[in-house]
Amino acid sequence: MDPRKITFLLFISCALISLTYRGGETNRNSPPPIQAPADSLPENQSARVSTRQSLKYDFYSDSCPSAQKIIRSAVRELYNRQPSIAPAFIRLFFHDCFVQGCEASVLLDEADGENETEKYALPNQSLRGFNEIDMIKSEIENACPGIVSCADILVLAARESVMLAGGPFYPVYTGRRDGTSSSAAEAYNQLPAPQHGLSLTLASFAAKGFNARETVSLLGAHSTGNIHCKFFYDRLYNFSGSNEPDPSVDIQFLQTLRSTCNTSHSEDGIESNSSSQDQVMKMDYEGPGKSFGTLYYRSLLQGKGLLYADQQLTAGEETAHWVREYAADVLTFQNDFGRAMIKLSNLDVKTSPIGQVRSNCRKVN
Repeated sequence: MDPRKITFLLFISCALISLTYRGGETNRNSPPPIQAPADSLPENQSARVSTRQSLKYDFYSDSCPSAQKIIRSAVRELYNRQPSIAPAFIRLFFHDCFVQGCEASVLLDEADGENETEKYALPNQSLRGFNEIDMIKSEIENACPGIVSCADILVLAARESVMLAGGPFYPVYTGRRDGTSSSAAEAYNQLPAPQHGLSLTLASFAAKGFNARETVSLLGAHSTGNIHCKFFYDRLYNFSGSNEPDPSVDIQFLQTLRSTCNTSHSEDGIESNSSSQDQVMKMDYEGPGKSFGTLYYRSLLQGKGLLYADQQLTAGEETAHWVREYAADVLTFQNDFGRAMIKLSNLDVKTSPIGQVRSNCRKVN
């Protein structure tokens, strides 16, 4: 059969499955599903995506047909008990895929006899959700021993979490294998930092194959979750060593942040208080479920971005354009966000015969 016809049929199948999934599992008022564009399918991905064995939309349909249902039910049960697990899974997914690709290397306690794995890197020390991934993995192993990778569990858990947080459904391909190595140094060097200016942020994402538009859309994940004051503390009192706040922060918002992230004063100026830096601020500070994505971009336009890297998106002509577009049109954002998440979930994946299916997500077999 003509390869173009195969691609078209796969595209249509994903769209139909997406519609069926949304109709049976989610709120009817939720945004429409993201249809995977033909150029995002595994066989047509950029060179950054492995093509040793193509990922498939329902890879486990024969070997573990209940896999996605188990993961979906587990994530929703966890969310009902603790809604903060949704942004935790999304962040865990991002930090995994951004370093060595989507291979669950961020979950390893140790690799090759060393404990300097990704989870010990400074940017990852506030990650959560490891125990919950272990719980889901245990359920999967009870149903289908040695079949479903930790990498696929994490990618699917993140997709469910996006939906629970008010984001779009998007098709997820499966068939990833787990990596056997993990490096704290690589995580430290490759993950974008919340203190980065625009050029460094764009460079970090470009190194992984994402353009400015995709970068702006992916950062919309900052619509949900909590952030420790230490990640933006200097913006409130001593920006760039000036002993003054970041001038890009809205004045009224500055006072709100200072009331949450209190500080103590010394005769020589501002004295950092470690307990105040441990305080947290909600990323969705106007309340959960308030237009996933749109509120985040509107906040940036008002000078109310929590992280410097976020606020810097308004400093460039192209990135500011997409901030305005997403602030005005939630459907445009959610479509772009879904496509970018598909691309991220397929980044540098391992497929058979490379890698392994770990029986315990914390250690190699």
